[in-house]
Amino acid sequence: MTDERQRDGTSGADNAVDQPLGDAMVSMRNVSRAFDNRTVVRDVNLTVTAGTILGVIGPSGAGKTTTIRMLTGALAPTSGEVKVLGQRPTSFSRRTRERIGYMPQLFALYPDLTAGENVDFVASLFGLLLWRRRRRVQQVLKLVQLWDARKTRAGRLSGGMQRRLELACALVHGPTLLILDEPTAGIDPLLRVTVWEELHRLRDAGKTLLVTTQYVHEAEECDQVALIAHGRLIALAPPAELRRSATGGDVIEVETTDMFDGSNLESLPGVLAIRQVEARRLRVTVDHAATKLPAVVDAIGAAGGDVASAREVRLTFDEVFAELVARAGEEDDPAADVAADTEPETAA
Repeated sequence: MTDERQRDGTSGADNAVDQPLGDAMVSMRNVSRAFDNRTVVRDVNLTVTAGTILGVIGPSGAGKTTTIRMLTGALAPTSGEVKVLGQRPTSFSRRTRERIGYMPQLFALYPDLTAGENVDFVASLFGLLLWRRRRRVQQVLKLVQLWDARKTRAGRLSGGMQRRLELACALVHGPTLLILDEPTAGIDPLLRVTVWEELHRLRDAGKTLLVTTQYVHEAEECDQVALIAHGRLIALAPPAELRRSATGGDVIEVETTDMFDGSNLESLPGVLAIRQVEARRLRVTVDHAATKLPAVVDAIGAAGGDVASAREVRLTFDEVFAELVARAGEEDDPAADVAADTEPETAA
């Protein structure tokens, strides 16, 4: 018989094997995955701690979906060890599966059922009683702005609406760990903001979220960011640290009224790098912008320059990602990664 905790959409925590080690909800140790001798995920080491949002960022074909499928047990790693909630995904217990919400990249619901019926069916699989099921179905459909379309067959929904329906199904049973494969793909910008607000609320309520996205700017929404390119984890850090890693420090952009040779600043204490962007504009990397910006302006004036403007600039995450990828270097054939990361679901 289904116990009361399962009826409420949660699972008991009395079985020690279901518990993560320490506060690690997900761990990957030296994990690789190959298809037909093509390695698409390479020697990944990764830990996701409880109550955080980890964003897995990378372009299409980078290896994100293959990584997710290993975390859900759909694929076994070729080498290395994967643990999710303290268990190997390929041998999850029923209780552990009930603690996970998963949103796949491709639409996997029933096209002949309505939006409401799909969410209700998923909720019933997790043992939610009728009264709670009705309330949760209404809550999650309103969250993803599909309540008015609850009686529309899923197969007739637009691509973006289907993505929102998948998200509603992943959320309906109140999982401890959410694994979301590109949840904002195909969703309009305003709704994307609403989705991220809900993900933050879930994080603040103690949930753990692993979110993949090819929208690099969404790194700002995450507590930790894993940058993946061509199957390799090239960086793992909070967003602010990734920026400093890409630039080597804080960046000050200075525009002068006349042409100025930035090399005059090389001997200034705290200056780490100088890049002449244009004849009258340069970017100076310093150890601490708040204290060094006045010193840079004074040094330019002392060297005969006239500063028109000076400000600290923050690289966009597109720029950060491009810089880190370039720094890591491209050692493998990109075409192999793209082909393998789009293998059919039956690949093993």
